[in-house]
Amino acid sequence: MVLLHVLFEHAVGYALLALKEVEEISLLLPQVEECVLNLGKFHNVVRLVAFCPFSSSQVALENANAVSEGVVHEDLRLLLETYLPSKKKKVLLGVGDPKIGAAIQEELGYNCQTGGVIAEVLRGVRLHFHNLVKGLTDLSACKAQLGLGHSYSRAKVKFNVNRVDNMIIQSISLLDQLDKDINTFSMRVREWYGYHFPELVKIINDNATYCRLAQFIGNRRELNEEKLEKLEELTMDGAKAKAILDASRSSMGMDISAIDLINIESFSSRVVSLSEYRQSLHTYLRSKMSQVAPSLSALIGEAVGARLIAHAGSLTNLAKYPASTVQILGAEKALFRALKTRGNTPKYGLIFHSTFIGRAAAKNKGRISRYLANKCSIASRIDCFSEVPTSVFGEKLREQVEERLSFYETGEIPRKNLDVMKEAMVQAEEAAAEITRKLEKQEKKRLKKEKKRLAALAQASSENSSAPEECEETHEKPKKKKKLKPQESPQENGMEEDPPVSLPKSKKRKAFPKEELASDAEEGTTSSLSPPKRKKSSPKEEMASEPEEAASPIVPKKKRKFSEEPEAAASSTKSTKKKKKFQKSSQED
Repeated sequence: MVLLHVLFEHAVGYALLALKEVEEISLLLPQVEECVLNLGKFHNVVRLVAFCPFSSSQVALENANAVSEGVVHEDLRLLLETYLPSKKKKVLLGVGDPKIGAAIQEELGYNCQTGGVIAEVLRGVRLHFHNLVKGLTDLSACKAQLGLGHSYSRAKVKFNVNRVDNMIIQSISLLDQLDKDINTFSMRVREWYGYHFPELVKIINDNATYCRLAQFIGNRRELNEEKLEKLEELTMDGAKAKAILDASRSSMGMDISAIDLINIESFSSRVVSLSEYRQSLHTYLRSKMSQVAPSLSALIGEAVGARLIAHAGSLTNLAKYPASTVQILGAEKALFRALKTRGNTPKYGLIFHSTFIGRAAAKNKGRISRYLANKCSIASRIDCFSEVPTSVFGEKLREQVEERLSFYETGEIPRKNLDVMKEAMVQAEEAAAEITRKLEKQEKKRLKKEKKRLAALAQASSENSSAPEECEETHEKPKKKKKLKPQESPQENGMEEDPPVSLPKSKKRKAFPKEELASDAEEGTTSSLSPPKRKKSSPKEEMASEPEEAASPIVPKKKRKFSEEPEAAASSTKSTKKKKKFQKSSQED
């Protein structure tokens, strides 16, 4: 009897289940469907053999990627080798994905089965999985599935901020809307200011220039020779500036009040600002097209390429379109009308705005539009799927279109596509290498700046932390100063009080001059060993010595302290010896 096991992959781990009554279940599929919905009956059919949970979300993502690619992960291999029977011929393993089943059969040798009753059993396991595994709740299983789904999608979708075509779609839509609005507003300024200066409309054709002049001139009666230079700057033409000045002197317009002029000037300033913004938006669109679709913009132009991308929805959708669809993209109404009325279908759509179709003869417009659509589809695919986008292919494709135009006009045979693409491949590799080199340099510069910034932050933090320590040291130093003064004072007092100790000796020396001579001799020998003692100084000398001690640094005082302590000890021992000698001599007398 063949033992049927089922492998179930979940976001929390792998589960291996065993099925009872294999022969009956395989024959009675309707009964299996009834057992799936009822938990009690499903427990009688399915038994959990082993459950291998994932240790982390990263491990779960690795296993999910392996299962989707049809690769047997080490965790899955360990589970199957541990819990499946050793006799592989008697084991039948049911899996949901045929790719992972084929990989298991090839690497481990177990017979795998998909579909049929296995699909129904897996549906039941998916429904009652939180009841089959102890400690797993429905809420935690849903959270694990959500987290793994997000991380799996993030890993699969390679998102590049610099190659987002949504910005191109919005920019070209806004550019078209601005063109309409600026045209409408300029016509309003022309009508409004035309009551006062109607001759200006015939002299100036450009809308933005007309609004600037209306804002500058104001009342035509105030226009004189002094403003001629400024008029030349605005019109970029000396003859037009002179014509405006002459027309202002003999104008047929009506007089206008100051408040009306203020309103006209404010509205014309708004129109001028809109036209300036339109120019800046156009430069932005050109820069984005050079990043996202350099080949397409080099072939057909930034504006037409952006309109194709916007009409298709994205660069990827445009790359999927065939050349015949790209040719009539934007002319859907005309196409369906022609199909309905059985008339002639349109030859071109949005690509009509390119310069190539306008330069071609009437009989060659359809041919050149078909050829141009073919090259546009190639350029869009190169831009969409190349890792390092360059404009080399677009320039080569443009050369091919130019050669085809000259072939239609003069009959000169163009180069073959194979030769042109070989040249483009060589140049594209060089350009890609140069771009990667520049990107690496920029990355190195960025890393250096980041290191410098981190070092500066670390240095600033260390300085901030050392500042309180310095403050504590400065607070501690005066305390040491105060402690040293009383330690030195007894030494000084002791050195100065030595003569009073010898006062009673001096009285005894008067009575015994011989002993006095002997003691003087002993004092002379000890004085050679010890430093000379200080004599009692006058109050003025003491006052002078105190500032010198206060001005001296703290470190020398410490040294003096250690150097004077043994001297003070030596002087105290000598004084005690002298006292003993005088006491003995007095007793003998």
